[in-house]
Amino acid sequence: MKTLRSLLAFGLMLTALYLTTSCVQEDEYANNPQGNFEALWRIMDEHYCFFEQKGVDWNEVHDRYSRQIDAGMSETQEFEVLTNMLAELKDGHVNIYSSFDVARNWSWQENYPANVSDTLLRKYLGTDYRISSGMRYRMLDDNTGYLRCSSFEGAMGEGNLDDIFSYLLPCNGLIIDLRGNSGGMITSAEQLAARFTNEETLVGYMQHKTGKGHSDFSDMAPQRIKPSKGIRWQKPVVVLTNRQVYSAANEFVKYMKCFPLVSIVGDRTGGGAGMPFSSELPNGWGIRFSACPMYDADKQSTEFGIDPDHHVALSQVDLLMGYDTLIEYARNLIRQKP
Repeated sequence: MKTLRSLLAFGLMLTALYLTTSCVQEDEYANNPQGNFEALWRIMDEHYCFFEQKGVDWNEVHDRYSRQIDAGMSETQEFEVLTNMLAELKDGHVNIYSSFDVARNWSWQENYPANVSDTLLRKYLGTDYRISSGMRYRMLDDNTGYLRCSSFEGAMGEGNLDDIFSYLLPCNGLIIDLRGNSGGMITSAEQLAARFTNEETLVGYMQHKTGKGHSDFSDMAPQRIKPSKGIRWQKPVVVLTNRQVYSAANEFVKYMKCFPLVSIVGDRTGGGAGMPFSSELPNGWGIRFSACPMYDADKQSTEFGIDPDHHVALSQVDLLMGYDTLIEYARNLIRQKP
């Protein structure tokens, strides 16, 4: 059986090869507004993976936005039209990179409450917290472990993780505060999740594009987490989430929902279940887009987010009194565990 890491590496290699051999080349389209527009539309048409899930008629989008392209338009105007076209996909993994701006869609988190306060986090962490692998951690005064994981951007050393879990071993349970984590490296999310299972666990599925059609995908390939060879956590765990939890962090929540001692508390995650890949327009602007869809263990898409086990919002009353509603809820949940 392939591990999740080897499966992802194989998928990355396979898809990279496919994109290299079939991606739109600069000399196929002129370096002008019309050429850039057609190149972008074609790249997305042939490689983007969520047209059907999002109910987007990409041909209709082409007809509507092509009428806005003019040979005499400025770079800024051209960038705006292309940005607006991509915004139809409502996908945080879809971007255009120019020398003067980055086109982005953050609707997955912008229209929702943050459910987190930096002031409160500083209070709970205090000044004597420890830092390892980019994560801050400490024991709270009721002997609950607290691990603040705000990003998966960096690699996680196995020795560092051993040090973290060795220090927190006396605790009755562990809170992993994932709020605001917009992703990073899936391998880092996998490494951390491997500390919470004692057996190889099916955690989801992935597909790869096999052709240019919107529904041309491989069969679903299983994603599995193998238990870490280092220190593994054997006590209750509560993962705190909000709408800013996205991409690799969304995947981490997906993994953790498969483990029996774990509860998810907070808001629905932001989603972002498409493995992102890149291409380029004739004028040199970079393009990033979702190319490989990922699913949970029930074969359901997590592109639109994952619901928590317990919906909890940050109370304004608690905020004024200096309490984090989600952390306090998690502490109480751990106390109730046998």
